[in-house]
Amino acid sequence: MSDKAVFRIVAAVSIFVFAVVVILNRKILPQPGIMPGFVQYLPPLNAFINGTCTILLLFSLWAIKNKKISLHKKINLTAFFLSSIFLVSYILTHFFMPDVKFGDSDHNGILDEAEKATAGNRSFYLIILTSHIILAAGVLPIILLSFWYGLKNEVTKHKKIVRFTYPVWLYVTITGVVVYLMVKPYYPF
Repeated sequence: MSDKAVFRIVAAVSIFVFAVVVILNRKILPQPGIMPGFVQYLPPLNAFINGTCTILLLFSLWAIKNKKISLHKKINLTAFFLSSIFLVSYILTHFFMPDVKFGDSDHNGILDEAEKATAGNRSFYLIILTSHIILAAGVLPIILLSFWYGLKNEVTKHKKIVRFTYPVWLYVTITGVVVYLMVKPYYPF
């Protein structure tokens, strides 16, 4: 397969995923009347997957720095697989679950003292969330291209793109956990 064909596939996949996420976040599709019970487990699962990917990405860097190329590839494929599961879980979460907003007390009408203290950090939360969303949307195509070059063993191209991809993907996985922990008190379950 030529690079040109891969670029087209990467662009198509990235645009499709971005469109699905926008549609779900804008609640363009009709919301299901009932939230299935399994949905309450998806946000912590998503945070767990992000945290696991963070650890895998750190080990991946260690592996490549120590010239353990086979281990590096296995770790990255595992992180990619987990990120794919995350994406499916994220889509299911946003399809079935009502919006959860930081500082929102609609789920019980009152904020306890811990929630009041957390609500004071709304600006920090919004900065983290905004940067997370923007970088998560932008990192998918470069992750896919990084994988393409790595799997083709085009080391020079792979290294060039990974210098940008790696820190962005790492930031997205870390901030995914941070966002979850900050908004966790406001989930309706």
